[in-house]
Amino acid sequence: MIRAEQLTKSFDGIEAVRGVSLQAEDGAITGLLGPNGAGKSTTLRMLCTVLTPDAGDAWIDGAHAVREPLEARRRLGVLTHDSGLYPHLSARENILYFAELHGMPRAARTRRADELIEWLEMGAFAARRAKGYSQGQRIKTALARALVHSPRNVLLDEPTNGLDVMAVRNLRVLLRRLRDAGHCVLFSTHVMQEVSALCDTVIVLAHGQVAAQGSPDELRELTGCDSLEDAFVALIGTAEGLG
Repeated sequence: MIRAEQLTKSFDGIEAVRGVSLQAEDGAITGLLGPNGAGKSTTLRMLCTVLTPDAGDAWIDGAHAVREPLEARRRLGVLTHDSGLYPHLSARENILYFAELHGMPRAARTRRADELIEWLEMGAFAARRAKGYSQGQRIKTALARALVHSPRNVLLDEPTNGLDVMAVRNLRVLLRRLRDAGHCVLFSTHVMQEVSALCDTVIVLAHGQVAAQGSPDELRELTGCDSLEDAFVALIGTAEGLG
């Protein structure tokens, strides 16, 4: 489970995140939905300990993200906006390297790499150098690398950016499999279709604040809108009035 209370972060005197509180449960997919500049990526970076909040707290399965950042990181698998693969290593080598960084014994990391390559259907390219991979192959490799230490919690920053239709469909299947296996999945997006297709819970961000949160049905009921897109527009409009 991932929990945050009143996270706040400013850059050069401008508040990017203004008192964000949220909770993402195990066995569920939670979406951070908002327009560009809403504070989604900054919020995720504080949760994964890349940024230190100016105020507020966050916990990853009870590990404090500020006071215990290493322990919090052990409980997280993170897929960033830029997959950051080592281009001269193969997919398998990228996975094994990160397993070694996590301190996994040789036999365990080899076994885990084999499991992930099979699970993510990477066999056709696992032995090739990452340079020249398609975006879908890059995402699969980066996701395998993030999952190599079997974290309970998975954070993804706009994971479908740059993917074609089939790659998006495959990623949806993978995220549902993670949820069904009991993982806590938290991802950011500004794409309404992703929220409609995947999310058990939606947290709407606008101007660095939480405008609303609940299931897609609850957000439609809250706004009196028939579609989630109309509900989102209504919630963003309300947040603009408050901001």
